[in-house]
Amino acid sequence: MPVQRPRSRYRQVADDLREAIFRGSYGPGAALPSQPELARKYGLNQTSISRAMQVLEGEGLIRIEKGVGSFVIEVPPTVKRVRRVPPRGRGSGSSFAEGLQKAGLVPRTELVQAEEIEPPADVAKRLELPAGEKTLIRKRHMFADDRPVQWAASYTPMSVAGSVDTAFPDTGPSGFYERLAERGHRVVRFMEEIESRRPTDEEAEFLRLSSAQYVLEVTRFALDRAAQPLEVVINVFPSQMWKLAYEWTAEE
Repeated sequence: MPVQRPRSRYRQVADDLREAIFRGSYGPGAALPSQPELARKYGLNQTSISRAMQVLEGEGLIRIEKGVGSFVIEVPPTVKRVRRVPPRGRGSGSSFAEGLQKAGLVPRTELVQAEEIEPPADVAKRLELPAGEKTLIRKRHMFADDRPVQWAASYTPMSVAGSVDTAFPDTGPSGFYERLAERGHRVVRFMEEIESRRPTDEEAEFLRLSSAQYVLEVTRFALDRAAQPLEVVINVFPSQMWKLAYEWTAEE
């Protein structure tokens, strides 16, 4: 491909490779030619090729593995994560399985950690914990058609959970909240905070993302009647896969 001025040469290379990815010349998981090969093909130095690859990485089209190569990222179907105001007392705070099933995908969840821990400082603050109080963590890896699509970590004060046994047998939010209610801690309201950020190394590895991509972090608070947080759940998923939708009714 002859490069044209005045458009930046590395952007022309990025445009050409992007078009090749979109037309299927490089399918999901395929390795792109090495940077030396691309430099020879386009008649440019490797600095320009590296900048072109960074453009594609930033767009979420490829992941760059140092010392290995650049690979096309599989772009999954978009899943709508819908939040509705449910009938009083019937909300579970969870929409993971429902959203995937509506997208024609098979959901699967693995509980990978359930134990008493010292919570991260930001979690302790969100839970309004006194100094030294520990939490029950329930960390999950979530899949759609066996592809990792969501990472979630739930934190509950040990004074609320009682013991690690409360996490077993593993269940969805409804079952867990019923157990808390039996201990005198009833969840009556949910609140969510949403932010876009770069993934941590752990999240990027599990979700098969490059460090240049973004994730959505949805933090859900489960509150009692006194507005005291009984649980904080941090959900993390690839921003290009999920579409958030919120729906509620007007008050009379």
